Amino acid sequence: MKTIALAVILNLVGLITAAQSPYAHDRVYTGNQVSNTVSVVDPSTNKLLGEIKLGKPYPNVLSPLYKGQALVHGLRYSQEKKILAVVSIGSNAVTLISTETNQILKTIYVGRSPHEPTFTPDSKQIWVSVRGEAYISVIDVEKMAEIRRVPVADGPGMVSFTPDGKLAYICSSFTPEVDIVDAATYTIVKKIPVTSPFSPNIFTSPKGEWIAMTHKDTGKVTIINTASQSVAKVITTGAITNHVSFSYVKNKLMMLVTVGGENKLRVFDAAQDFKQTDTVNIGALPHGLWPSTDGKLLYVGLEFADQVQAVDLQTMKIISTIQIGQSPQALVYAENAVTNINAKSGLSALNDTASTQVIALNAVNTNQKSHGRIAVRSIGLADLVEQIFTSLQPNTSYTLALSRSDKAPFSSDYQINTFDTDANGKYMGQSTGLVKTINSVDSQSFRHVILTDTKTGNVVLSDQL
Repeated sequence: MKTIALAVILNLVGLITAAQSPYAHDRVYTGNQVSNTVSVVDPSTNKLLGEIKLGKPYPNVLSPLYKGQALVHGLRYSQEKKILAVVSIGSNAVTLISTETNQILKTIYVGRSPHEPTFTPDSKQIWVSVRGEAYISVIDVEKMAEIRRVPVADGPGMVSFTPDGKLAYICSSFTPEVDIVDAATYTIVKKIPVTSPFSPNIFTSPKGEWIAMTHKDTGKVTIINTASQSVAKVITTGAITNHVSFSYVKNKLMMLVTVGGENKLRVFDAAQDFKQTDTVNIGALPHGLWPSTDGKLLYVGLEFADQVQAVDLQTMKIISTIQIGQSPQALVYAENAVTNINAKSGLSALNDTASTQVIALNAVNTNQKSHGRIAVRSIGLADLVEQIFTSLQPNTSYTLALSRSDKAPFSSDYQINTFDTDANGKYMGQSTGLVKTINSVDSQSFRHVILTDTKTGNVVLSDQL
């Protein structure tokens, strides 16, 4: 009888295990810069499990008495330690969170405006790029304390290690170079010049033969050959190129890139000299991305849509869209993050009061390639208006405004903000305004969003087209 009972139990356990998704113990995390939360997604169901609150949503962080985290942004996960490291740019913080319990283990304060944390391959240290200064802050994971600072080029953007942990490749947000640092001696062994000064993201291929870095300012990706420690290729990927990653898809090494200004995921085959093989249309302003370990799924954070999209890498199709916290930045896929797949301790429900409104602005002159996109989030009596404009005239002043006109020619009746484009005709920024009143039944309310040339007053872009 005991033998029979044991056999029945083992069969039941086998059936339960077989029915369980291979992703049930995994989690997907996003760092949400406006709501100051970390969203937790279950990849086995593609459902939001809840939010880890690290601070109050913008603009409630501006009080001199505020003690929470501000501008939650960078993320990295250690499977060995089951720890999530979260960087908050505005409060100069690195918060260590247990993925098993969603509880904060410790918050470590570092230098001005840190950007991204990276665990060493042995998970003994976290190297944090302190972008507002010129060094890497090294944190001892066991001690949960900063143990040293490694001088590098001004404005380090992110760190990526070779798989053996011997070398760290460090890109910069202000200096057109990559610094290669000996991880044992903490000294720079080589500096590699690159195509532009603004690189926020860098990633190593699984076997370590390639390192890729994005150039957000010029819309390019630089690929470094680690054997020669030199630039192998520079690829034009598109405006607002955000993050890059690698994954084996159908046994082929692919490079995956989010292009925020075009709402695209671009896929490149490393074996074909990084030839582009696929393009996937993604939601509003894709930012962070990370593939599942088996190379079958990819998760992408949508900065303007406040969503995560799951992409089937076998078919290159979006299979799920998940609402999360506001303005996701970095995203990580965390394999085997939890033992208890049903545990939700430490998580809060999503409580955003209103969905983000995304408005596209297109060129009035159809011969122009100029384009804009704004994301409007309610912050009480006003709106937070996040903006991206591309292919405008370089170094030119423009004014974003609301118009009461039903159709062209549009009058400029309420100015939201004025800005100057950079040398490439781009602008990224934010301001506050009253965009929520658009299309109200009130005859005096605003009907359209327009962009005008500040000097001439001519309408360049409109949401009507």
